[in-house]
Amino acid sequence: MEKIDLHIHTNCSDGSLTPFEVIDKALENGVTTISIADHDTVDAYSKELIDYAKEKGINLIKGVEISTKISKCGIHVLGYNIDINNTDFIEKLSKVRNARHDYLYNVASKLEELGYKVNTEELDKIEAVTKAHIALDIIGNKDNEKLLLKEFNTIPSKGLFIETIMNEGCPAYAKKESITPKEAADLIRLAGGKVVLAHPVAYSYEDGLTPGDIKSIISDMNADGVEAYYLYVDRDNNMHNDIDKWLKVAKECNKFVTVGSDFHATDGIHPEIGLPSLEIEINTESILKEID
Repeated sequence: MEKIDLHIHTNCSDGSLTPFEVIDKALENGVTTISIADHDTVDAYSKELIDYAKEKGINLIKGVEISTKISKCGIHVLGYNIDINNTDFIEKLSKVRNARHDYLYNVASKLEELGYKVNTEELDKIEAVTKAHIALDIIGNKDNEKLLLKEFNTIPSKGLFIETIMNEGCPAYAKKESITPKEAADLIRLAGGKVVLAHPVAYSYEDGLTPGDIKSIISDMNADGVEAYYLYVDRDNNMHNDIDKWLKVAKECNKFVTVGSDFHATDGIHPEIGLPSLEIEINTESILKEID
């Protein structure tokens, strides 16, 4: 059975590996088809990378993960087999990405008011800066150690810091100009791509969305598929396998399903490229036909 992973991040957004290192890691893990789905950017897809993937025998499906917002929370939308040379798509995606930098300065101001030191200039050099970048900068800065220990009684994880300090309703929450899931879906289709709702399991645990809420989002953006094969790690580093639940939701909505590790870095906690810990057979041939 072919091994695929359609949700991998590189250092073009908030991942730790270069695009070339991702290819090498996939090869090492026995994965034959991958998609790099960086946040709001397709910069990883250079001609050199595409040639390198072919040379290594890796089927590289062009992808992206677009940040969107609904009234209750943020929603991520995956796009596959997109035309990365579509100028309208690139221009509109760039506007979404640039909104991240406006957000950076707004949230940095709030964090500084709380007493945290933020390396804003360095963070602004990151093309697709995210909450994760900002949180990692905060918790990795020795100047913040005393305040972090006071607030958390320990140095918190990235996820805990985001959920406690940066998310909606938290002291350093800053609104980010965003688009809706439907607008992201339209953008992906503009580039000839297939639209997939990313990790619905995360919205269930982090934002309290019900299967009914998820179905409404799927319907509103007329998604083609749902990322059902996904292992969720909560802020206490517990891994949850709710795959059967989301397979059922996808079936009820008559949508195909995809598989993704959402790999950012090797940390011994989150899934690796190819989900080697997931010991179930996946009909990868069917998935690849659907996103083609």
